[in-house]
Amino acid sequence: MILADPKTHKEWLLSRKNGIGGSDAACVLGLNKYKSNVCLWREKTGRSEPADISDKPAVIYGKKAEAPIRELFKLDYPEYDVEYHEFRMYANDKYPFVFATLDGELYERKTGRMGVLEIKTTTIQHSGQWEEWDNRVPVSYYIQVLHQLLATGWDFVVLRAHLKYGQHKTQIRHYFIEKSEVSEDMESLLNAEICFWNSLKEEKEPALILPDI
Repeated sequence: MILADPKTHKEWLLSRKNGIGGSDAACVLGLNKYKSNVCLWREKTGRSEPADISDKPAVIYGKKAEAPIRELFKLDYPEYDVEYHEFRMYANDKYPFVFATLDGELYERKTGRMGVLEIKTTTIQHSGQWEEWDNRVPVSYYIQVLHQLLATGWDFVVLRAHLKYGQHKTQIRHYFIEKSEVSEDMESLLNAEICFWNSLKEEKEPALILPDI
């Protein structure tokens, strides 16, 4: 279902406080390198304010690159109809606190199936980062697309990654994720998000989950 359709970025930020979004999901599991589950809990309960990263070069690049990347995807994959609603928030019918704002909405003409388009841009600075993308999606992004499937109930995700490296070099990769193949992971994530949401309602700070080093 459509939970909300804000018209401005400010309205969207306010709406995000009322649930768990895609970028929050890895934090809930303690799998975000930059924000813990406790830090997220404190932000959601109003005990602290999230850091403003809108002026970071990587964030600015990713935001500006999103529209042309989406147009390139349309050219590369004409079998999909692609729609985009900048601030629209889709939510799980049973658990409306599980919501997602998407980089694109896919309609597969041949089958009539619905899917999510997720766009990522990143700069590869060392070999370890290449390994994160080899035949898999980095764990925090994988958790995000699982969350998007939970929120929408749709059938699949296509993640298009633009990996920058060296001097003005870019490698494009596509990852196709079927909901039917990740159902167990989705269930585990949903259970964790339900527990986290209950901790918010009860105002009971959760135990800190530290990511593996």
